[in-house]
Amino acid sequence: MIDLQWIRANTEVAKSRHSKRPSTSSEEIDHLIALDALRRSAQGKLDEAKTEANAAAQEVGKLFQTGQTDKAELLREQTKELKATITSLEQTMREANDALNAHWIQLPNLAFDEVPEGKNEEDNQEVRRSDRPCREASTPHWEIAEHLNLLRMDLGVKLSGSGFPVYVGHMAKLQRGLVAYFLDEANKAGYAEFQVPHLVNEDSARATGQLPDKEAQMYEATLDGLYLIPTAEVPLTNLYRDALIQENELPIKITGYTPCFRREAGSYGKEVRGLNRLHQFDKVEIVQIVPPKHSEAAHQNMVNHVESLLDSLEMPFRILNLCAGDLGFAAGITYDFEIWSPGQSRWLEVSSVSNFGTFQTNRLRLRYRDKDNNKIKPHTLNGSALAIPRIVSGLLEQGWDGEVVHLPKVLHAYLGTDRLTKQDVRL
Repeated sequence: MIDLQWIRANTEVAKSRHSKRPSTSSEEIDHLIALDALRRSAQGKLDEAKTEANAAAQEVGKLFQTGQTDKAELLREQTKELKATITSLEQTMREANDALNAHWIQLPNLAFDEVPEGKNEEDNQEVRRSDRPCREASTPHWEIAEHLNLLRMDLGVKLSGSGFPVYVGHMAKLQRGLVAYFLDEANKAGYAEFQVPHLVNEDSARATGQLPDKEAQMYEATLDGLYLIPTAEVPLTNLYRDALIQENELPIKITGYTPCFRREAGSYGKEVRGLNRLHQFDKVEIVQIVPPKHSEAAHQNMVNHVESLLDSLEMPFRILNLCAGDLGFAAGITYDFEIWSPGQSRWLEVSSVSNFGTFQTNRLRLRYRDKDNNKIKPHTLNGSALAIPRIVSGLLEQGWDGEVVHLPKVLHAYLGTDRLTKQDVRL
């Protein structure tokens, strides 16, 4: 959640940053401030009544000790009315708190100053692109995969429905090899590897901002109150929920591979053909937790890491600074990486690297203790490093020579070959 204490002190700046998103308005911040004022007023009245009740109780005790029984009984009767007032004020406090939280949790993160204005993806700003030339129009990956017998979307439909691929033989090995390569590179960059659950509870999904914003896009195991994860970001970041860590433990750098599950894949058109949009896909995620003063540098470090992966895979790519209208709910700033698809003559997103500031920290109730014993909110960041299916589609289209798919050198040792050829796997 956005930092309410900071908003109280910087209301006009908060309203300006909040209203950069076209779906939001400054009035939402005004309403938040008003609800916060009501809660603080209710808390003040409740605290005052409790203080008065405690003082009265102490006075009653003194009166009994000094033998002033009549006065003590009279004052005790008066405190009963005060207790009823406290009960009423506690109810008022609960209602004020519930109203504040119900509004507060619906508000997205405040867009950072560096985020450009804009309504949608057409307004995203290109930061830079690789020097590698974009290949001219060629065969789309789904035709290559069919020719080489690498992918069976029809069997996925048979097993689960549309958007669930079945990778065959060499393609399955390519997926496994990419995961291993990406994890190895993350380890070299100082990320500790975790294997985490693929189902999380509501508290976890809420803490990283998937709930309530993306509830309709998540698969829910309703009988058990669990959600299939849309990204490893959720369980990885929640490892530190309700934690108080020491400053010398920062930065925390962790990584993990998981399947990801999303309901929003779509069902028709060129944009959802083949591996473009799936309900289930594999991804390696990197996460950092850092002191606020190191947040910007950590973000750039993660961007550089993803850039190095794409360079090593010999893929043309570009980096976009997402505009306010295309920015995710929990993110303060996001850089998207897109690779060139010669088979579709368009750019395809393969990674998002985001800085959340204290937005997730507030929900996680995560703090670190500095050298002066102060409890500080760290910043959280994460990025895809990388999402596998579109990398696979890019490798097929970039490496296709009409007969085989030539693979980049960094993958040869992982696959035991330098190419993908037609295979005879009967199903």
